[in-house]
Amino acid sequence: MLGVLALSVASTAAATAAPASAASSSQVARPCDRPGPWVIDTKAVTIRSKASSKSTSVGILYRGHKFTVHKTQGNWHYITDATTGERGWVSGTYVCRQVYMCLD
Repeated sequence: MLGVLALSVASTAAATAAPASAASSSQVARPCDRPGPWVIDTKAVTIRSKASSKSTSVGILYRGHKFTVHKTQGNWHYITDATTGERGWVSGTYVCRQVYMCLD
């Protein structure tokens, strides 16, 4: 356990000892500075014709499908499923963005 702790401290010290030239590169976007991709937080979600759970189903968006969010209205997102080309509304309860964290 003590050896692991010492290794963690040593690697942290090495990571923070950046050269002075790295400080001037603050204009470069890091992964944590950009929003992550949209993902589905369940196996599948129903694509609806309107932003309402009572509206007509026009398709299903499955986990793993790539999709684009065009706009948001309340807790609903208007999307295009890149796999099927289907467009419609999905509940924000099941669709979210991945979050990146930078440890500076």
